Amino acid sequence: MTLTPNFYQDRLCLNVLAGSKANARAIWEAAEGHVLVGVLSKNYSSNEAAIADMREYAALIDNALSVGLGAGDPNQSKMVSEISAVLQPQHVNQVFTGVATSRALLGQSQTVVNGLISPTGTPGLVKISTGPLSSQGSDAQVPIDAAIALLKDMGGSSVKYFPMGGLKAVDEYRAVAQACAAHDFWLEPTGGIDLDNVEAILRIALEAGVSKIIPHVYSSIIDPASGDTRVEDVRQLLAICKKLLP
Repeated sequence: MTLTPNFYQDRLCLNVLAGSKANARAIWEAAEGHVLVGVLSKNYSSNEAAIADMREYAALIDNALSVGLGAGDPNQSKMVSEISAVLQPQHVNQVFTGVATSRALLGQSQTVVNGLISPTGTPGLVKISTGPLSSQGSDAQVPIDAAIALLKDMGGSSVKYFPMGGLKAVDEYRAVAQACAAHDFWLEPTGGIDLDNVEAILRIALEAGVSKIIPHVYSSIIDPASGDTRVEDVRQLLAICKKLLP
């Protein structure tokens, strides 16, 4: 069982949600393994239920499991850390203040643990108050360079930049990408990403020199009738990756 995501050309790895175990396997095959398949902790009533079910997901996709919060819900932070400690997935989604707990409970450095930071309206400044209590109070805004240093201190692997609103905050996103490249830190753009804007979003990060990028493409490629991610859309996402990194 590998703990490291399978990056395409060692740079890009998709992150999409699965509506079912069959959908998870189909997604993984369509992406030729260059994907992390998200399953949300919020969908389970207990740690035990989540662990039992997510373990079955992981077995179908060579452990390319991404343990999710559920729309960045800070109240899921503790549960994500606890179930990830048992599951040892390839990818853990965390609020900023949950990164150190997840890394400590994992007990290893290979699993990707991201830390959620948000746009502020000002390029170069990011919001790090994304935890259960901090998200309820005054915004804590810091320079992106400081946020990355703090994430590194806590054992984080990457910035999860959310909610981006697609390209609405493109100048802020570009500043984040440049900082990630400068500090050799990975980047996970998230929120409002679809088949129309994903190429531009990835291109910005690649041209900035970000070493590894994990775009989260969620609701825009989910079939509302079935709740499954459309497998053909995953193939299209992989094709975009191959176009950008021939």
